[in-house]
Amino acid sequence: MVDNKHNIEVDWLKGRRPFQFFGPCSAESVDQLRITAKGISEHFQDVIFRAGIWKPRTRPNTFEGVGKDGLKWLIDIKEEFGFQVATEVASAAHVDACLNAGIDVLWIGARTTVNPFSVQAIADALKGVDIPVFVKNPINPDVSLWSGAVERIEKAGVSKIGAIHRGFHLSDNRPYRNAPAWELAVQFRTEHIDIPLICDVSHISGVPELIPHVAQRAFDLDMDGLMVETHYKPKEALSDAKQQLTPLQLHELINNLVFKSADSKNAEFKNQLDFLREKIDRIDDQVVELMATRMNISEEIGSYKKENQVTVLQIQRWQEILQRSLKSGEALNLSPKFITSLYNAIHDESIRKQTIILERDGK
Repeated sequence: MVDNKHNIEVDWLKGRRPFQFFGPCSAESVDQLRITAKGISEHFQDVIFRAGIWKPRTRPNTFEGVGKDGLKWLIDIKEEFGFQVATEVASAAHVDACLNAGIDVLWIGARTTVNPFSVQAIADALKGVDIPVFVKNPINPDVSLWSGAVERIEKAGVSKIGAIHRGFHLSDNRPYRNAPAWELAVQFRTEHIDIPLICDVSHISGVPELIPHVAQRAFDLDMDGLMVETHYKPKEALSDAKQQLTPLQLHELINNLVFKSADSKNAEFKNQLDFLREKIDRIDDQVVELMATRMNISEEIGSYKKENQVTVLQIQRWQEILQRSLKSGEALNLSPKFITSLYNAIHDESIRKQTIILERDGK
């Protein structure tokens, strides 16, 4: 079965949701992998056992992975426990080594996704091979860059494509290691409804205490699985020691999650939901019509400014609009963040339209 829009084979997804990517941040030794895998196997069967072989680090002289030797270790885990095995690739050479070793699943990390040249090199190395490839979001909040990486892999002929939401690095990520920015994950999901999206709860959380909350939020947003860094002795881990769970903690995490359906077979529920959605659709139509009317008025203002040689941006007027809207939004129980984001978008479009008018046929 093939989706005509993106040429993505979807049969491989049957029975896989939720995806379970469990395993240590890094492969450190044969014993570390085996003990961790044994602990996971006591509670889970259909697991994609993950471990980093090459670890891109922010600064040198830190643990940067065991390299190709670790691929054999992963294959041993695959043979002993029946898990599929996965690792991160950041270059064409990494892809070749993984394919030759028999690795089942690859993922592209956030530091690589941010570089289209690196992603293209990986895509070129994947031509002719249909192995599942998951793409993490880039470090910076850029959905287009994320989508672009997915599309490069797709154009290489890979049909088994997935994405991983691992949060974004902002100026202030507190209390998380990486800000979830759930709205960006939802935007990506909306643009790529035919590929699975899983959540790397470890890299978003940064500490074990936040992982249950992040994991539950991911499933509440109908994500297709979790990536959870799991180590039999997290405190002794050579990388990301603070955010890893033991196999027992992993079991408790999954056991306590509430799994919700994206739909319901209850007829009364569906009828009421359809009724409410119709109301939203009518309101949305009115909102778009009102926005169009507002922008028409903005264009009139732009023409008037042009005639009188007045600048497009009137900062005092803009501040007045924003403050008035914030006050009204507060009274109507709308968050300041939402109002600010909404009116910034409206103001940007208004400025764009007025700029076109001022530049038309000269100023």
